[in-house]
Amino acid sequence: MASSGLHGVFDIQSVAPANPAPTYQKSNGKQPHIGVLPDIELEPIKPGKDSNGNYFEHQSRMGMQTPRTPNELEMSRPPTPRQNEAVGLVQTWNNPPMNKWRILCCCIIYFGNGLNDAVVGALIPYMEVYYHNSHTIMSLVFVGNAIGFIAAAPLVTWILAKLGRAKTLIFAEVFLIAAYIVLVCTPPFPLVIIAFFLIGYGAATSLALNNVYCANISPSSAVLGAAHGSYGVGGTIAPIVGTAIVSKGILWSRFYFLLLGLRFCCVAFAAWAFHKYEEDSSTTLLTALEITASRQNTAAESGSKMRELKLALQNKVTVFGALFIFAYQGAEVAVSGWIISYLINYRDGDPAKVGYVTAGFWAGITIGRFVLTHAAPRIGEKNYVVGLTLGTMVLQLLAWLVPNVIGNAVAVSLLGLLLGPVYPCAQTIFSRLVPRHLQTTAIGFIGSAGSSGGAVAPFTTGILAQAAGTWVLHPVALGLYCAMLVCWFALPRVNKRTE
Repeated sequence: MASSGLHGVFDIQSVAPANPAPTYQKSNGKQPHIGVLPDIELEPIKPGKDSNGNYFEHQSRMGMQTPRTPNELEMSRPPTPRQNEAVGLVQTWNNPPMNKWRILCCCIIYFGNGLNDAVVGALIPYMEVYYHNSHTIMSLVFVGNAIGFIAAAPLVTWILAKLGRAKTLIFAEVFLIAAYIVLVCTPPFPLVIIAFFLIGYGAATSLALNNVYCANISPSSAVLGAAHGSYGVGGTIAPIVGTAIVSKGILWSRFYFLLLGLRFCCVAFAAWAFHKYEEDSSTTLLTALEITASRQNTAAESGSKMRELKLALQNKVTVFGALFIFAYQGAEVAVSGWIISYLINYRDGDPAKVGYVTAGFWAGITIGRFVLTHAAPRIGEKNYVVGLTLGTMVLQLLAWLVPNVIGNAVAVSLLGLLLGPVYPCAQTIFSRLVPRHLQTTAIGFIGSAGSSGGAVAPFTTGILAQAAGTWVLHPVALGLYCAMLVCWFALPRVNKRTE
C-alpha cells in the first residue's frame, strides 16, 4: 500500500549503468592498439529474386576486402594505374577462344583489301584503253578512293559507339559490296570514281576497327603481321589473276566478280565472329568503387565523340603517325600502281609479262610480314623500321638506275620484302604510345587519313607522269621514304610499362 502510494507521487526508474570513459595507455611514441578492423566494404547493390519470386536488393562480393589487421593495412598500397581507371585483361590470340576466329576474320578482310588494291595497277593500262583516258584522268580513281578514306576517319568511332563492332563491320562490307556491284556492270567512268569512293569508305572503316583489335591482342606484332600478311597474299594473287583475265581479252571489270563473292563471305563471317565481342571485352580488373568511377568516365566519354577526336588530334602520335602512314601507303600504292607502266615505257616490257612484276612486289610484302615481322620484338620496332626504310631506299634506286627488266623486277620484289613489316611494326608502336581510351579514334584516324596517301601519291605520280614520263615514280617514292623517316624520328620514345 505504501509503495503504491509512493509510485503515485514519484516516478521511480532503474538507472542503466553508464559506459566508462575510454582510457588509453600511454606509451613512448607508439600508436594506440587498433585491433581488428570491422569488415565493412562499399559494394554495388544489385537486384535479385528470392524463392517466392519477390525482388530484393543484395550486395555483391566482388570487391577487394578491407585490410583486417594493422599489418595488412600497411601492405595495402595503390597500384598502377590509378584505381579510377579500368584495366582490361590482356587478350591473346586464343583467350578468349573466339579470338582465333576473329583474327581469321580480320585476315580474310585484309586479304580482300589486298586483292582490291593490288589489281588496280594491272588493270589501269586496259582501263585507259577502254575509256580512252590519259594518265591524269585515270588517276582520279585514286582520288575517289582517298576521299572515301578521309570521309570515314571522323565517323568510325561514332558509328562503332552506335552499332557495336559486328554491325559496324557489316556496315563497312555493305559499302564494298555496293561498289563491286557498280564495277561489274562496267559503268561510265564517273561511276567508276564513285565506286572507288565507296571502296575507300568501306575499307577505311574495317581497317580502323581491325587495326585496333589486332594491336591489342598479344603478341601484337605477330598478330598484325599475320593480318597484314594476308593483305600481302591478296596483293600477290590479284595481279596474277587480273593479268591472266585481261590478257585473254576478257573485260577488265569481270575481275570484280571475284571480290563481290568474297565480300558476301566476309559479311557472314564478321557477323558470326564478332557478335559477342563486347561481352568478351567487358572483363576488367576492377574493385567495387572503381566500377562506379569507370561507369562515370564511360558516360562522360561517350557523350562527346567529337571531343574525343579533338583530343586525339592534339596528340603528337596521332599527327605524326598519320603522316607516316600517309607516306608509307603513298609509296606502296604508287610503286604497285605505276611500276608496270614504267617498265612498258622505259624498259620495253611486254604488257602480258611485266604485269607479274607487281605480283612479285606483293609477294615480297607478304613474305616480309609473315617472316621478318617476328624479328621486330627482339630488335625493337623503332630501330627495325629505320633499318627497313633505309634498305627500301637503296632498292628503289636500283630499280631506277639498273637498265634491265629482270634486274628491276628483282629489285622491286626485294623492295616489297623490306617494306612489308613496316606497317605492322608501326601500328604496334602507335598502340603503345596512344592512351587506351583514345586508341580507336586515334588509330582509326591514322589508318583512315594516313591511308589517303595511297590515293594522293599515285594521283600526283599520274599527273607528273603525264607531263614528264612515268620515271617520276622513283623520285616520288624516294621523297616519301624520307618523309617516313622524319615522321618516325618525331615520335616520342616508347616507355616500358611498370605495373
